[in-house]
Amino acid sequence: MPFTDEHYAMLIEWIDSERLNYQWGGFQFTFPLTHRQLNKYFSNRLSRPFLCQRDGVFVGFVELYQASKNVQRICRVFIQPDYRGKGLASEMLRLVIAVAKADHPMSAVTLSVFSHNHSAIQCYQQLGFEQTEVVKNVRFIEGRYWDLWLMSLTENKIME
Repeated sequence: MPFTDEHYAMLIEWIDSERLNYQWGGFQFTFPLTHRQLNKYFSNRLSRPFLCQRDGVFVGFVELYQASKNVQRICRVFIQPDYRGKGLASEMLRLVIAVAKADHPMSAVTLSVFSHNHSAIQCYQQLGFEQTEVVKNVRFIEGRYWDLWLMSLTENKIME
């Protein structure tokens, strides 16, 4: 389901800490998240945000970003804590990859994930994403540096 400004308050409620704000939004947003930040960011036509719904309840968020003519990027993946571990992230990502495929031919779908987010990495790997690079010491948070994994789902995997 497309994410609109009617959903901003819900997303702001979900992103409830500075740590989570950075893990979810990187350098794009400051904490606390605001309607103004979201409106400014999502006015970009290259960005397509979506919500995941289960039994009439919004449980997740994902963004598809047109990184270049042949590359789509998955960003800001979030599943509400009460719904994690139930396969919803995989389901949501399969749907957004299908949307990307339906748009036009592409050579890759990419994403980034912090190296300590083991459950997300496992989910992405199960979908066929492979690590392409590690960016060390991206940010110092809570007494340690965070490394960023860059991952890609290449054309042959997209077609499967």
